[in-house]
Amino acid sequence: MKRQCRQTLLLLLMPLCAFAAEPRIHFTDVTESAGIRFTHDNGAKGEYHLPETLGAGGAFLDYDNDGQLDIYLVNSAAPSVLYRNNGDGSFTDVTAIAGVGNEGSYGHGAACGDYDNDGYTDIYVTNFGANRLYRNNGDRTFTQASLESVTTDAHWSSSATFFDYDSDGHLDIYVVNYLNYALTATYPPCFENPASGREKIRGYCHPKNFEGAPDRLYRNNGDGTFTDVTEAANIRDPGGMFRGKGLGIVAADFDADGHPDLYVANDDTPNYLFYNKGDSTFAELAILTGCAYSADGIAQAGMGVDAGDYNNDGALDIFVTNFSYETNTLYRNNGDATFTDVSYQAKLGEESYLYLGFGTGFFDADNDGWLDIFVANGHIFPNIAQMTDVLSYAQPDQVFRNRGDGTFIAVEALSQPPLPSVSRGAIFGDYDNDGDTDIVVTQLNGDVKLLRNETQHNWLRLTLLGTISNRDGIGARVTLTLGTKTHVREVRRNASYLCSNDPRLLFGLGEKTSVDSVEIRWPRGRVQVLENLAVNQEFVVTEPLLPAKPTH
Repeated sequence: MKRQCRQTLLLLLMPLCAFAAEPRIHFTDVTESAGIRFTHDNGAKGEYHLPETLGAGGAFLDYDNDGQLDIYLVNSAAPSVLYRNNGDGSFTDVTAIAGVGNEGSYGHGAACGDYDNDGYTDIYVTNFGANRLYRNNGDRTFTQASLESVTTDAHWSSSATFFDYDSDGHLDIYVVNYLNYALTATYPPCFENPASGREKIRGYCHPKNFEGAPDRLYRNNGDGTFTDVTEAANIRDPGGMFRGKGLGIVAADFDADGHPDLYVANDDTPNYLFYNKGDSTFAELAILTGCAYSADGIAQAGMGVDAGDYNNDGALDIFVTNFSYETNTLYRNNGDATFTDVSYQAKLGEESYLYLGFGTGFFDADNDGWLDIFVANGHIFPNIAQMTDVLSYAQPDQVFRNRGDGTFIAVEALSQPPLPSVSRGAIFGDYDNDGDTDIVVTQLNGDVKLLRNETQHNWLRLTLLGTISNRDGIGARVTLTLGTKTHVREVRRNASYLCSNDPRLLFGLGEKTSVDSVEIRWPRGRVQVLENLAVNQEFVVTEPLLPAKPTH
């Protein structure tokens, strides 16, 4: 596969006559010039093992606290790689020194967080088989946590997230598991009906042929060890079972009660929404609240997921990527802890019908104050073109620009359109610290892409440092006020598909030249207000030790 050297993606949003009226979204592929040379390897040998289809993700993290986002890329049948950001637009492979290669494991995803509150970001790697927790030593090296200090979860794990579900100031871990599947078992081969009446084609088996593997919740004991509290926390569906086939996870406070909830994107089974009851237990209410199925009442094949306030009404909405011949799904938060599928009303339904989406995220691509959406696409069947005339294995990724009226418009490339690829993960972060969100896209058996955002609008960034809350400030809710308009964001790292994002909060301000106020509700309830902030700069905010306006 040939690399595209500094391929420019001019993403313009309207026909030629409307250039002056509509702003541009402009990315540049800088993978080659950045010195990133990473190719994913799924290790396929013609035996059609299902883990070969999932691919792998990665993370943006500042592992050495130098103020520059580094990149961790998970591999499957080859070692994972950590690239250190040199601060000049280039990266250096430091995997051997750092000790995070995940050698001998079949890797899928990465979750990042400072689980021991020492000020350095740790990495949890999900695998087909035992997972690994790498503790950051603070000297640009990591140590794999001992089996006695943290469970490795020997299921087939896809995604994971660090979050503080019990608000004790220590980050807990939720691990999403996929299927009960064993490489040593003998499964009957699966065949697909081809187009034009040809012979049946050998392919990967459908996940409906396998039982879902139960997810796990691990409570941080505050001493470097974890305890499995899955049963005690009531992580199960209303029938008392766990039937989900999970791939994506996002932790967010959907009912704004100060306690982080969990949304799990399940493949071929209803999605889960675990509402945090504030007593260290959860209630699974996705069906009752309207975000388990599509508007047609169908359980879709959920892959990636993110949460964000796309309509700026102060309530966090949900976006889920799904299989081809379905649609990606936008669940609008109604503000009363219920949701409505507005995918077609938002102009997102038809645009995704023929694509298979994986990594995704809400992000303000053009810094105009409205959250846009990115979707990484790619099919799971290499021979899909033999089965149908309308689907392809490699597919273009998509950007949907938020028009500010509840609808989105698909952005088309007018100069050197991006080559179709078999994309999987999408990682979001400002690696060059210029005030806009860049994207890393991982591929199945392909080269990673680093897309640099060229946005020119004004911005403001916040880095939150917890004191009595967790050090990362994960779970903090921030409300930025510009005149009569407000923008709500939450601090989180883990979302998308198998990925971990930049934890810093970046607000797009359009042409605004000042910010009236920023209100921070810290995870343990304290409220802090900053006023009259200048734009185009980053503010590092430390949680106050003295109590102020507790909210829960």
